[in-house]
Amino acid sequence: MKPTKELMTEHRAIELMLDVLDKISNKLDFGEKVDTNDLESVVDFIKIFADKCHHGKEENLLFPALEKAGIPKESGPIEVMLLDHQEGRGYVEKMAEAVPGIKKGNEKEAKNFAKNAKNYIQLLRDHIQKEDNILYPLADAQLDSKQQEELKNGFAKVEIEIVGQGKHEEFHRLLETLKNKYLV
Repeated sequence: MKPTKELMTEHRAIELMLDVLDKISNKLDFGEKVDTNDLESVVDFIKIFADKCHHGKEENLLFPALEKAGIPKESGPIEVMLLDHQEGRGYVEKMAEAVPGIKKGNEKEAKNFAKNAKNYIQLLRDHIQKEDNILYPLADAQLDSKQQEELKNGFAKVEIEIVGQGKHEEFHRLLETLKNKYLV
């Protein structure tokens, strides 16, 4: 499997979590109670799976490989992706900061979580489309088989050394649980 295919597979999992997050944020917007453990799990998933793992693979491995292949970091698709990653981290941080207030029943914090979640959802959906349809085809065209193999090996190291053995599977089980709870 090409490294970009692996990243696209991760996108499908992230999109599923965005669907869950959308349902959760709608509930919060309508003043409904949501299990705060679920809020913490969603934020955890985003911080570790989407950011540390997925974006980490891109920022530390794919983007540098593309730069080496002649794609400039500034004023091009890499810069746009990095800016999106940074903006997304801001929304996620605000979501995380709202959780303690939600635990105390603070409706303002629930609305704040929902607002930042909706912004994050829109940003990530657009971001994923840009990567799937522009950046990854560009990477497939620019990176030779040796570079592709190096990326695959680097991605495997990220899974073990940075994310942690078995954590990927744990997040997929969480996704299944939340999907059944919020999307069925």
